[in-house]
Amino acid sequence: VHKVRMESLLDAFSEEELYSFNSRVEQAAGRVDYVVEPKIDGLSVSLEYVDGKLVRGSTRGDGDIGEDVTHNILTIASVPKTLNEALPFIEVRGEVYMPHSSFTELVLRQDEAGEKPFKNPRNAAAGSLRQKDSSVTAARGLDMFIFNIQQIEGKAQVSHEESLDFLGYLGFKTVPYYKRFCSFDDAVEQVRKIGEMRGTLPFDIDGAVIKVDSFAKRELLGSTAKFPRWAI
Repeated sequence: VHKVRMESLLDAFSEEELYSFNSRVEQAAGRVDYVVEPKIDGLSVSLEYVDGKLVRGSTRGDGDIGEDVTHNILTIASVPKTLNEALPFIEVRGEVYMPHSSFTELVLRQDEAGEKPFKNPRNAAAGSLRQKDSSVTAARGLDMFIFNIQQIEGKAQVSHEESLDFLGYLGFKTVPYYKRFCSFDDAVEQVRKIGEMRGTLPFDIDGAVIKVDSFAKRELLGSTAKFPRWAI
């Protein structure tokens, strides 16, 4: 059971929708700074650490209840088993994905073995993380980017950018290319830039995410039954 719900995000398919989102945010919370980051196309996973040691990895599931995949998470090289600071407790959220190089290799192996190959890296990542035999997962070359602190004890964080910097210090591989903006126009421009990068990255993305930076403002904005009001 996820103590902090692993929410999904509201989608926007036009810049008009982004500006409507910004208007709603400013109406409710006043002027805010935003952080923009790529949306990694993989499988959303929560990691829990007690006294700096990894104790559990679980899938998002329906947002309230996920599947325990700790045995397979332990095979991902970029996931720290021990953090650089022994916090009493921290739960982080990230995306397990399959890099293009690992996917190409896997499809070749599946073809040679006469197996039906995975259609895309996302399906391959999901299938690999749910293996009963962790040695199969270990051979699949999975990776993980962390993009959120779900819960934390022993350290106060006031903003998203600060929390991502702190996650990097703890030893996590954080979501790349994250950037804070004071101007919403600049945030939208960054979304365009991420779109242009899409075909050149060594992993799949399925968009960009705009998040309110301040945790106090996020608290003020809250969530609907499905989505946080502070991100799109």
